[in-house]
Amino acid sequence: MNMTDEVCAHVAAADYAILDDFTVGRVKTRVLDAVGVIAAGVHAPRCDDLFNLLKSYGTAPQSTAFFRGELMGAPQAAMVNSFAMRSYDFEAIEAENENRKSSAAHISGTTVPTAFAAAERVHASGREFLTALVVGDDVAARLGAASGFDVYGGWDNTNTINGLGATVVAGKLGGLNEQELNNALGLSLNMLGGSMDNINYKTLAFKLPMALAARNAIFSADFAARGMTATHDAIGGKKGYFFLFCGEKQQPELLCKDLGRVFYGDVVIKPWSACRATHPSIDACMKIVEAHEFDPTQVESVTIHTTPRTAQGFVGQPFEVGEEPQVSGAFSIIYTAAVALVEKAVRPEHMNREAMEDPALKSMIAKIAIDPSLPPDEYQTAEVDVVMRDGTSYHARCDVPKGDIYRSPLTEGEVLDKFYRNIEFSRTLPHEAAAQVVEMVTHLEELDDIGELVAFMEERRMK
Repeated sequence: MNMTDEVCAHVAAADYAILDDFTVGRVKTRVLDAVGVIAAGVHAPRCDDLFNLLKSYGTAPQSTAFFRGELMGAPQAAMVNSFAMRSYDFEAIEAENENRKSSAAHISGTTVPTAFAAAERVHASGREFLTALVVGDDVAARLGAASGFDVYGGWDNTNTINGLGATVVAGKLGGLNEQELNNALGLSLNMLGGSMDNINYKTLAFKLPMALAARNAIFSADFAARGMTATHDAIGGKKGYFFLFCGEKQQPELLCKDLGRVFYGDVVIKPWSACRATHPSIDACMKIVEAHEFDPTQVESVTIHTTPRTAQGFVGQPFEVGEEPQVSGAFSIIYTAAVALVEKAVRPEHMNREAMEDPALKSMIAKIAIDPSLPPDEYQTAEVDVVMRDGTSYHARCDVPKGDIYRSPLTEGEVLDKFYRNIEFSRTLPHEAAAQVVEMVTHLEELDDIGELVAFMEERRMK
């Protein structure tokens, strides 16, 4: 039995009974968070264009394009919803593995839209939806840990590990057997890719790898169900995933370790709509503004201390609004720190050209400098020094950015606040309907048909 065989045997045999309460609770949180994040991004830059483009090709009415009041083919619906979910870099992140370690990943942004689209068209139950999502997230997270991925490398793993994990989700919901799942993963292997230069050049294409992974996952599962064959070991084969996409730091043995006994997934619910590499400096700024009342116009200078690697990376560059303000803002330590100091939050409403033209923000941006002074072996840390015109100074350090469920979790109230604020920002659902979504996700395993929940994601613009 090769590596892919072992994964497929586990996935095909999995049912809701093997899931523990902690795992189910975690995945429900990610699902609720995803709905809110999709709502926030549904009309973000180029989301309407993608929806209209896919619709222009013609499509079967299978699954819901969230908050648009229209059905599309399941692959297209998954792609549209995933593209929206990625928009503000606000989705759950970081692939968990053993000993509560985690590595860079954005799994839920592909797997949740894939699960909704694939489940809706077959009228899957809440338990079937949860089971497929858990096993798919788990496979993706294990691949993330095993691959030795580096965000400053080449491949974008929002497509690679997401594509394989989402194929597991789609295959499980499609009722594929072991051999069909194996073929589906082989087909998916042929469509993995994505470049980190999408982010280096601050382009909206950074949203595409995740969305393509969702579309391709359902296509792969559907074609395999019709008898299409592919490589027999997509993951560990001679020219499989580990050979093609992973370097010297890969640890393939992590993939199947305790498979079926422990279930991993994204370990961070984001409090801020920006790249995780900006969160330590945001959190340090937030500590200062929450502890001290001061007039932002009276700030003389701000110094943000990071590791040399962070300062040299894509979030450490001088801030320019550029051709795509949304991307420029979300991937900038300087901009997000300025927003935190002036607005005391970093949210989707701050990621647009109009917000960036605010005189108070422009003034603060000009006062911020990055100092690569922290030890190079630190990870996700930052220190901030704020000096006022009268000579008063404030200092704060962040050792663990907020959102990690083990080390710095959001409270249940903060998770709900994020959801409701995203719904309010999007103007998609009245509060009463949003509250019903919360209640339904809380009892997701009791649903006979996932369509009962998806019905709330039709177009319901608030007046």
